[in-house]
Amino acid sequence: KDGCPVIFHDDFILTQKTEVLYEMRVTDLLLEEFLSYGVQKEPHKVSKPLLRRMEDGRVLTWSTEEDDYLCTLQEVFEHVSPHLGFNIELKFDDNIIYPSVNLNRALQAVLQVVFQYAGNRPLFFSTFQPDAARITQGGTAKHDDTRRNSLDNAIHVCQEYDLHGVVSEVRGVLKNPSAILKAQESNLAILTYGQLNNVREAVYVQYLMGVNGVIVDLVEEISNAVADFSKPDLGQSTFSNSVDIGRKHESFSQQQLGFLLRLIPELIQQPH
Repeated sequence: KDGCPVIFHDDFILTQKTEVLYEMRVTDLLLEEFLSYGVQKEPHKVSKPLLRRMEDGRVLTWSTEEDDYLCTLQEVFEHVSPHLGFNIELKFDDNIIYPSVNLNRALQAVLQVVFQYAGNRPLFFSTFQPDAARITQGGTAKHDDTRRNSLDNAIHVCQEYDLHGVVSEVRGVLKNPSAILKAQESNLAILTYGQLNNVREAVYVQYLMGVNGVIVDLVEEISNAVADFSKPDLGQSTFSNSVDIGRKHESFSQQQLGFLLRLIPELIQQPH
């Protein structure tokens, strides 16, 4: 609310006081109040309970194997290695229509911190809000905004506003691999996110298809898997029925790869 960019996944903070649940929009909180929830930076401070609503409607205590205090974008820049690149996701509520002045105000606050503290680290912006992507100049379910409903539409937005690429739910890419070729022809990057990106085999298939990067939960495990991938020696297009992945070693045999290609259509039909 006071113009300080913070790091948080959800649009709302859920807390409890005297057995009553309170749900507050993050952007309606002052920085001091936002930082008062969950684990505290200073151990002597009393924290307010932090809860989370599950997809099935249950409300549970926020609990993880390892946790840290809530923080600002500036703090992340200051404490994370400058050699590590950032994907800065600009979050906006799907149920709100934002006037241009509100989008500009929010983006100016983020960009001010980026220009002052990012240094030379590689970074890019991503967002589900097409107009926010347009304003930054480089920044899966059905959405009311048709620009968000297909890879082809997203690629068109990138071409129209001279953006650098598309971040898609992984199933959208697996269902429409020809869009990758279309993106490559326009010199656009394709990144994906979603539960399937925690499956090594699904990431490998995307690697063969030409996807530029994946957003994952199991960072170390998938990073190690990607490091083992051998670059396929393509006599034809990546989309050909025949892909030679011979070279020094094969991460998967031809038989295993055939199984993967049969398995992926089944995976993308499963609910999120």
